[in-house]
Amino acid sequence: MKQLHNRVDRRLLIERLHNSKEPKITISFYKYAKIGNPKVFRDHLYTVLSEIDVLGRIYVANEGINGQISVPEQKFNEFRDRLYSISFLEECRLNVAIDDDGKSFFKLAIKIKKKIVADGIEDENFDVTDNGKHINAIEFNKLTDQNNIIVIDMRNHYEHEVGHFKDAIKPDVETFRESLPIVENILEDHKDKNVIMYCTGGIRCEKATAYFKHRGFENLYQVDGGIIEYARKAKEAGIENKFIGKNFVFDDRLGERITEDVIAKCHQCGKPSDTHTNCANDACHILFIQCDECSKKNAGCCSTKCQEFNKLPEEERKCLKGSMKFNGTVFGKGRYKATKNDLLYEE
Repeated sequence: MKQLHNRVDRRLLIERLHNSKEPKITISFYKYAKIGNPKVFRDHLYTVLSEIDVLGRIYVANEGINGQISVPEQKFNEFRDRLYSISFLEECRLNVAIDDDGKSFFKLAIKIKKKIVADGIEDENFDVTDNGKHINAIEFNKLTDQNNIIVIDMRNHYEHEVGHFKDAIKPDVETFRESLPIVENILEDHKDKNVIMYCTGGIRCEKATAYFKHRGFENLYQVDGGIIEYARKAKEAGIENKFIGKNFVFDDRLGERITEDVIAKCHQCGKPSDTHTNCANDACHILFIQCDECSKKNAGCCSTKCQEFNKLPEEERKCLKGSMKFNGTVFGKGRYKATKNDLLYEE
């Protein structure tokens, strides 16, 4: 029987990845489609991809597939052929990373989910495939030069903090589910305008335009392929790139640079920085922005408490881990402001 899950120790896989000299390509893709038996499809896909050394994270649900992966450069064509041999994935868009070192993933994990994008929508009549009009980089620039347009960022606050389109409306949310009612209230005040929605690679704004179309709104557009494809096409076409800063990504890179603009600040000292990291204290692990200077000063930690905890012997840390609270167990991603208080949580 074929092995359908990774069985190798995580630390060994990470070491193997960082020591590898094999060029890899980081790719994201998604497709909304009706998958009758996600478990059977998941197992088949794992076999197909593991045979050619694909690494990454893929979610499969009744509503479709969502993947972020890395592929050995010399096996890219074979990967594409294998993926496209699956009927509903034929000609599926493959968003190739812009700023990539090929070390974004260390194992292949394919998981079955209720939905590929959690949305909180329980309406059985909602058809996610009936979405808004896709527009490319040239069309986006032309539309946003007009007055009767609004642009809405369908990502989370910690994503648009480091980069976003000029003049975009950026809801202060931490999840896509949370954004839907907030954005609907925004749309009520702009029913006479054209609405462009965007996200990292297209998967969230595709569902969002479909949902708001279902709710009765019109003139809905989405950036085809998201920020990743927009930046690529804008460069190819030699047109203005209206995205400023960094594009947050959900792999080990935590970001890819689109422009040299640094629009965010270090959460610890307030200096310009757009480098996301997770606290080096694994018991905390909160996502925050930390400049190089603060990273060295604080040993990659978000607070004095985490720094002191990491100095304890491993056995003592294991004993205390479940009984102590850190920023990661109290605050949401990037929600705290370390510049106001170094020790952010007092027991």
